[in-house]
Amino acid sequence: MKITSLPIPTNPSIDSVDVGIAVLAKNLDTIEKLGQSMIKMMEQSVAPQLGQNIDIRL
Repeated sequence: MKITSLPIPTNPSIDSVDVGIAVLAKNLDTIEKLGQSMIKMMEQSVAPQLGQNIDIRL
C-alpha cells in the first residue's frame, strides 16, 4: 500500500509555510514585549546610569 495513494483531506489554504510565518510573528511579538518590559525595568532602576554602557572585549 502506498501512502501517497491514500485520500488525505487537506486544506489548501493552510500549509507549513503559513504555520511557520504565524509562529515567527508570534515570537517576534513576544520578544518585542520582553524588550519593552526590560526597558521599563531599567528606567525604574535605583541606579538609572546602569545599563547605559556595554563593555565588549574580543
